[in-house]
Parts: sequence; C-alpha cells; structure tokens
Amino acid sequence: MSRAVIQCGWDDVPHLRQEDIESMIKGLPPHEIEARRKGIPSLGSGAIYPIPEEDILCEPFSIPPHFAKAYGMDVGWKMTTAIWGAYDRDNDIIYAYSEHGRGQAEPIIHATAIKARGAWINGIIDTAARGRSQVDGKNLFDLYEEQGLILNNADKAVEAGLLEVYQRFSTGRLKLFNTLQGTRSEYRIYRRDDKGRVVKENDHYMDALRYLVMGIEHATTEPIKQQSFSRVGDSYAGY
Repeated sequence: MSRAVIQCGWDDVPHLRQEDIESMIKGLPPHEIEARRKGIPSLGSGAIYPIPEEDILCEPFSIPPHFAKAYGMDVGWKMTTAIWGAYDRDNDIIYAYSEHGRGQAEPIIHATAIKARGAWINGIIDTAARGRSQVDGKNLFDLYEEQGLILNNADKAVEAGLLEVYQRFSTGRLKLFNTLQGTRSEYRIYRRDDKGRVVKENDHYMDALRYLVMGIEHATTEPIKQQSFSRVGDSYAGY
C-alpha cells in the first residue's frame, strides 16, 4: 500500500472565513503561525518575537504622574536584572523605560540600585528567589524584602507569558525606550532551538520583561506625600 503526505493550510480550506483565520492566529505563539496557516511542518526554531526591533522602540519621554509603575526582576548570582514599566491604563500600553543588570553582586547592591528608581514601586520577582541563597542559605525573596523592596510573585507560565508579550509588541501596546541597551541586545538573539524550546542563554532581561507584562496589575502610581503644616500661634488670642 502506497502512502503520501499532503500538506494543507488554512488557505486551502474553503469553509474557513478570513475572520476565522484571524481569530485563530491571535491565540497562537508566533513560531506556530506559519506552520498552522500554511501547513508547513515546523519544529519552532527561530526568533521568539519576529518583529523588527525598530517597530517596538520609542524615544524616551517624561513619564506622566498618572502612569502606574512596576518592575519585573529576574534573580541569579551570575546575572540579576530588572526592567521598569510605566503603564498607560487609558490606552493599555506598557512603556519599558529603565533597566538594571549586574552579575555576582549581593542583594543589597541590587536593592540599592532598584530603590534609587523609586522605593515605592512594586516589583514582580522570579519565584526562584524563594529558594536558598548560596551565600547563607536564607530565602532570597526575604533578603530583598529586608532591603526594603516591595515584591510580588511572578507568573511563570512561560508560553502564556511569551504570547502575551508578543501580542502586545505586535499591536503596539508594549514599547521599549531605545535607551535600554541590555534589553535590546537580548531581544535580538532571543530564540527557540530546533526542538521548539526557548534557548536559556542571555535571556535575563527577557525573563524580567515577561514577569513585568504578566504582573502589570501590580503597577501603582506614586503615593501622594502628606504635607505637614505647622500651626502659627496667635499671640493676641493666646494660642
């Protein structure tokens, strides 16, 4: 008995309407779109965010006070990174505006750099930080909280996070300030291997960005500082 393989893509299915195809594409990771739409077998290798870099960048601007802020943080001894985002709730746009990256440094070093950008800003941190420090066995999450950081656990659903970041990039709802050199460098090489797995090399900023996007509900605006007023006594009334 002879066998044959016939490739069939969505464009070859007459009962699929264009709006149906567009709806299905919205729910797919970028590396699967060509395979599903054109019926071309793929193992998923290639860029995770196949969008030209210039399309996701913007010029730095002064962040309006009504934009909520948060940062995503990826911890590790070899490299610890953080990316700050300003969230325009009215238009559902996240602007990644600042970054921190340093290797082989103690939590107090990273915490000092992070608090310098606003100690009131909520962080979304890799849950691996709840593991033990190689230095003294203490919980890294607790060590950072002891340094005054306000932290929340990151959503580490990788594929869901990658899809959310991709959809925001592709619709203009996630922008990077063009000054984020570390983030841009990783963006250019962030990829899957020939088995469709994310290559876990030089991806610390990309992880921090994913945590930020998936945890953007933790973003807050700067608290209004309470002003203290000293009461001037009335020498005539006696108070």
